[in-house]
Amino acid sequence: MARPAAPEAKHRIKPHRTNGKTYAGTQTSYLDPATGKKKYRYVHWGKVDDDLKFWPNSAFFAVAPEERAKLVFPENWDMSEAEKFAAMQEREGAVCDCASEICDYACENRLFGDVWLLEQIALKTGIRQDLEKVFFEDEEIVDDIMTLAIFPLIWDRDFSGVARWQRDCKTPSSIELTPTVITRLTEAVTERHRRHLLQLRAGRLGQEELFAAESTGDSSPGDKSADWPWGQDKERRPLEQTTEVVVYAAASQMPAYYRSFRGAMADDRSLELILTDLEQAGFRNFVYLAERGGESLRNMDLLLSRNQSVMTRAETSQKETAKIIDSFGRFNVRPKEMKMDPPSRLYCCQRDIDYKVQCAGSAAKKTKKLKVNLYCDLWRRSREQLQLDMDITRQEEELNDLLTKKSVIDVAQVKRDNFYFNVVADKAAGRVVSFEQNVKEIETANKRLGFFSIVTSGVDFEPMEVLEIYRLRDEQELYFRQMKELTRSDGQSGWSEKGAAGRLFIMFVSLMLSSYLSHVWKSTELRDMFDSSLEILDEMRSIRCLEQANKEKFITPFSPEQVEICAHFGFRAPKGCAPTDGSRRKLVPKRGRPSKKGA
Repeated sequence: MARPAAPEAKHRIKPHRTNGKTYAGTQTSYLDPATGKKKYRYVHWGKVDDDLKFWPNSAFFAVAPEERAKLVFPENWDMSEAEKFAAMQEREGAVCDCASEICDYACENRLFGDVWLLEQIALKTGIRQDLEKVFFEDEEIVDDIMTLAIFPLIWDRDFSGVARWQRDCKTPSSIELTPTVITRLTEAVTERHRRHLLQLRAGRLGQEELFAAESTGDSSPGDKSADWPWGQDKERRPLEQTTEVVVYAAASQMPAYYRSFRGAMADDRSLELILTDLEQAGFRNFVYLAERGGESLRNMDLLLSRNQSVMTRAETSQKETAKIIDSFGRFNVRPKEMKMDPPSRLYCCQRDIDYKVQCAGSAAKKTKKLKVNLYCDLWRRSREQLQLDMDITRQEEELNDLLTKKSVIDVAQVKRDNFYFNVVADKAAGRVVSFEQNVKEIETANKRLGFFSIVTSGVDFEPMEVLEIYRLRDEQELYFRQMKELTRSDGQSGWSEKGAAGRLFIMFVSLMLSSYLSHVWKSTELRDMFDSSLEILDEMRSIRCLEQANKEKFITPFSPEQVEICAHFGFRAPKGCAPTDGSRRKLVPKRGRPSKKGA
């Protein structure tokens, strides 16, 4: 059995010779994404000369003081250069005594505009107020969570860079958020905090909203949670997997709910728990826009048995939808029973469905207002017709080639790949004997060309209203990408179950801020002024906050563009920061006869 490593081993400085130079470094372990095995690497903190004198580098200067104090250097090394740096920091902290009346200079001069805008969004949407209720008016914890939620929207880095960012930017939190502090904070967030926040958000979003759910797989290098079974992520890295689900209010695009499920859980298995959680949080009488997988029979029976209003896409091969298409008979261009909608260039119709849900025991429950909304797109029909003819031609050429060359084949695989033909094969020899077109399969495919459908239950909308509402899912899916891209939740770095839960809580707060920011950008004239919502933050960033102890902080003036951004969000610039017309010079007309035109 190997001897356990000493606690200070990962902080012990050792000389590391590479490329003809000697560095002072610590040895850390990491998980190789290709093999899944533990490997080691050096983190260099400076150089060591032949006289054992230590020369610190930028990494040594940038790390937090409490992390720097953990480093264990050999006793015989000359640490004079590092001591000079520590003495310089102490002198810098004592240069300005703000308690004296002589000092007229600001002690802090940091960027503030982008943080200020996101703080105003948190106040307007009630996020800040809800967090204060969740944490019993503890403003320090709320300030820390707000800082961590704002950080990924401004800096494209993980939480290890928060402390460095705080030196350049004025943040809600007044303490230095080092990795150690962040770990303790995230592990303090509990399930009670999550549920309380969801209940408060339910009260703000109101009732009878349209809600859509999105889920995604997430990977983590940790192994301390029961929700992280071993698997592979989308890049085929051997990392633990979880399934993250976020429910949005489709109209306002504001996140309303989130939850993490173990492993790569199927969407239909998590639906019942999501609906139960939404009801317990206080969401009532909402319409659920189901994602792919929501149209399965198991899910539909669950939704209908709960009298849940729902909209979901349905495959044209489903029984009820196929019956409606078959009832049209043969037609040249489009069915006469379908009406034309000129703005969308679509044909549509709506049919009621007589469907019974099997309840507990042998009882059956008749559904109310279950309808199929069927649409026909002639442009789509022509494209699919072309693709169908190409597929039939390709399959025929492939079968002719196999028959001519008498190639040895996998009979079952060939039949699956060439489903538009009835293939007769000699299984013993593994060769194609003959084939002919599958007339029934081709006729069925021709009938469904250009059609798509949406099933609704518990709502009274016309077909085109249903389509417009369901298209909100397309917008919502774009916002959902922020969870992995903008808020950097893809491949979270939490190593424990408590830490992962706290990071998801902060990610949800960050997602609410970014969703509102993107929603205002898309729905106002800001979209013509900026290419993305992140450019709005870039425009606001130049505003600075000047602070001096025992005195009020001073915010630098806003430019006209920054004032216009505030107006679109419904904010006012701080008092004295907006430009005024009175400060501009007014031109006084000259006396005498006016000059001639064109002179």
